[in-house]
Amino acid sequence: MQVKPFRGFRPRADLADRIPSVPYDVVNSEEARELAAGRPDSFLHVIKAEIDLEPGTDPHDDRVYEKARENLAAMIEDGRLVREEQPAYYVYRLVMDGREQTGIVAAAAVEDYREGRIKRHEFTRPDKEQDRIKLNQTLSANPGPVFLTYRPLPELNAVVNGIAAGEADVDFTAVDGVRHTLWVVSDAALCKRIEELFAAMPATYVADGHHRTAAAAKVAEERVKQLDSPTGDEPCNYFMAVHFPSDQIHVMDYNRVVKDLNGLTPQQLIERVEQAGFHVKPDHRAKRASNRETFGMYLDGRWFLLTAGADIVPKNDVVASLDVAVLTDRLLQPILGIGDPRTDKRIDFVGGIRGMEELERRVDSGECAVAFALWPTGLDEVMNVADADQVMPPKSTWFEPKLRSGMVVQTLEGDSL
Repeated sequence: MQVKPFRGFRPRADLADRIPSVPYDVVNSEEARELAAGRPDSFLHVIKAEIDLEPGTDPHDDRVYEKARENLAAMIEDGRLVREEQPAYYVYRLVMDGREQTGIVAAAAVEDYREGRIKRHEFTRPDKEQDRIKLNQTLSANPGPVFLTYRPLPELNAVVNGIAAGEADVDFTAVDGVRHTLWVVSDAALCKRIEELFAAMPATYVADGHHRTAAAAKVAEERVKQLDSPTGDEPCNYFMAVHFPSDQIHVMDYNRVVKDLNGLTPQQLIERVEQAGFHVKPDHRAKRASNRETFGMYLDGRWFLLTAGADIVPKNDVVASLDVAVLTDRLLQPILGIGDPRTDKRIDFVGGIRGMEELERRVDSGECAVAFALWPTGLDEVMNVADADQVMPPKSTWFEPKLRSGMVVQTLEGDSL
C-alpha cells in the first residue's frame, strides 16, 4: 500500500476543539443548522454550507458549494486553519465509552483504489458521489477523511503506540462525550518507517467513506487530464484517510424503516413473513435482534422477534448469507415490494447510535409503517466480502465513534503533499 505524509491544514491551537465537527452524512441540514448555531468556527459551515443560506435550500444548489469554498477560504485566510510547515502523518485516537481506537492519518493513493488494493464492500449512489466530486473540486481539498481498516500488523501498532505515548498536539472531548487526540508525526525516520510498513501491507478496506473514495478517484482523473506533464505524485492523486487496525473497530447495527406495508394490513404482513420462512415471536421486549439470523420488527405499536429458518439462509455465499441480505432478499423485496434499496424512496436507514427509540418514533409518528432492527454486521464479514470482490447491500455497517471533520484538511493543490 502507498501512503505519504502531507502538509495538512489544522485548527489553530485555541480552536482545536471548536472547529472539528461531526461528518456531513450523519446529520441532515436542520440538525447541522442547530449544531452550528452560535458556533461560527464549526467545520459544518464548510461541509454543510447550506446552513448559511436560507432554510430549505437544496444541499446540491450551486450556491452551497460556492459558500463552502468561501467559508474554507476564510478559515485559512484569517488563520483559523494553519498549514503544517512540512509534510506529516497524524496519529488519531478516539475514545468512546471506554473503548479506544488509534489510527494513522495519511494520504492514501488513488492508484491503490483503482487497482483494487483498497477494497470496497458497497456500491455507491451516483447522486451522492457527484455531490462529493463537486464539493472536492470546488474546495480543491478533501475536507473529511475516509475511514480505512487493515488486518492488524504488530510492527505498525508498535510504532503507533510509541508515538501515542508522547505528548499530544490536540486533545479534547466533544459534546457527545467522545475524546479526540492527535499527534503530529513529521520526524523523517518515523515517516519513512510508517511508509515502509504500509508498503508491506497487501490491502486495506473501506470501512466508512465509499462515496468519498470514489469521488477522490474521479477528481484525480479529471485534474490529471488538465496537466501537461503529470508525474503521478500530484496531491490530487492521493486522498486523506485514517487507517485503523480491524481489531479496534466497533461496528453497530444499521436498521431499516419502510414507509408503507405495500398494501398489506399488519396481520397480513405477519402472515406473509411466516410464509417466507421466518418464525415470528410477538411481544419482543428486548426489541433488538438477539443474535445473527434474527431481526427485531416494530409494527403497529408492538415489537416482534423474527428468526430466519435454516432453509432460507444460504451457507456458502459470503453475501447472500449476511443478515442484511436475508432481510432484503426474503422480506423487503418480495413482501414489501422494495426495489433497489440504494434508490427506492420507500426505505430509509437508521444508524444504531440512534437506538430503538428512533425506530419507534419513525413508526409511531406515521412517517413509516414498519421498522426492522438488525444484528451488527461483523468486520470479518465485511473483509470477506471485499476479498471476494463482491459488495454488500447498501447501508450494511455503522461505525462508531465517527471521525471528526476539520481535524485535518488535505488540499489538492500546492507545492508539496
